[in-house]
Amino acid sequence: MNLHDWIDELSDVLDVDTELDEALVLDLARAAAHNVARPAAPITTFLLGFAAGSQGADPEAVEALAARAQALADGWDRPANAPDPDDINDPVPDDSTVDHTGDAFEDSAEAEDDDEA
Repeated sequence: MNLHDWIDELSDVLDVDTELDEALVLDLARAAAHNVARPAAPITTFLLGFAAGSQGADPEAVEALAARAQALADGWDRPANAPDPDDINDPVPDDSTVDHTGDAFEDSAEAEDDDEA
C-alpha cells in the first residue's frame, strides 16, 4: 500500500471528502520537525487541518494557511537541537575568597511556607 492509497482509505474511515496535497502537508511537517522539534510535525499538521476545517478553507486558503505555518517554522529562532535557555547550566562564580561569616540565609522551604501563610 502506498501513501496515496493510505490517504484514500483513511479518508473513507474518517468520513472525510477532501483533496489532500500530501506534498504540502509533508513539507510543513518536515519544516516543523527540523526547525522546531520532532514532535512539532504531527501537531503542526493537525493544527493546519483543524484551522482549515474550522474556516471552511478551500484549497487556496489551505495553501495560504500552510505558507504562514511554514514561514513560522522556517523562521523559528531556536533549532530543534538547541538547548532550552532555561536549562543551560550557567557557571557558578567562585566566591571562596568571600567571607560569609555574618551572612544570614533563609531556608527555601521556610520561605515557601512564609509565602503561603
